[in-house]
Amino acid sequence: MLSVRAYSRLLKTTLPGCAILTMLVTMGPLSAQTLQGSRTSMDRQVRAAQQHDFTFIDTPERVRFFVDQGWLVRIDSSRDFVVKNDVRYPSARPEVQLFAERLGRQYRRACGEQLVVTSLTRPTTHQPRNASDRSVHPTGMALDLRYSWNRSCREWLQGVLSSLERQGVLEATLERNPRHYHVALFPEPYANYVASLTARGVGGPESLEYRVRRGDSLWTIARAHGTSVDELRDINGIRGNRIYVGQVIDVPQGG
Repeated sequence: MLSVRAYSRLLKTTLPGCAILTMLVTMGPLSAQTLQGSRTSMDRQVRAAQQHDFTFIDTPERVRFFVDQGWLVRIDSSRDFVVKNDVRYPSARPEVQLFAERLGRQYRRACGEQLVVTSLTRPTTHQPRNASDRSVHPTGMALDLRYSWNRSCREWLQGVLSSLERQGVLEATLERNPRHYHVALFPEPYANYVASLTARGVGGPESLEYRVRRGDSLWTIARAHGTSVDELRDINGIRGNRIYVGQVIDVPQGG
């Protein structure tokens, strides 16, 4: 079993550990990718694993051990998202579970279909042939999502992933063979991000689910509920100004 510190020696460059999480948050908007993937993106993923002191799990037995210890949690299908039956190790870090639950709920409301999770934790000895030798799937901090051939669903999901990438809480890549989204979640920044949303009344008891009606615009909805267009875009993963009649969006309440 490789420790994350040994694994990180595969990198050609390193950063001081104490600065990594700060950079993930503060540099996110400046260095956001366009879901194309890059060596820099892979560097960020491995460095985030290093900062969290995650282990790159090497065998199925160690995956089960991590689940027994509570370091990984089982992720089951829900009304909002599906974990495919062929996912051999349906477990991940608790923050990944939270991410799947939140994103699945929003995705289903936005486009009317379930989000599909196609991969979660994978031990290093059971990686697919085309996997990168620096993949963070063995740490339990990553998941793969199915590519939707519904254009509206696809654009919504890509908008949300791009927005979260800009905020420094994950790195997302549209993989080509087979076509899917690889998402490496940065657990501590993501947990802080969710806590911030909760404090602002987004996605919790103080949040309003608003169904778009004919004649609505982001500007009229924002003005009616005391928020801003930028806030609505960020929360709901909307790019530009386009919304659809019948679409359900989160609107923060109470400032």
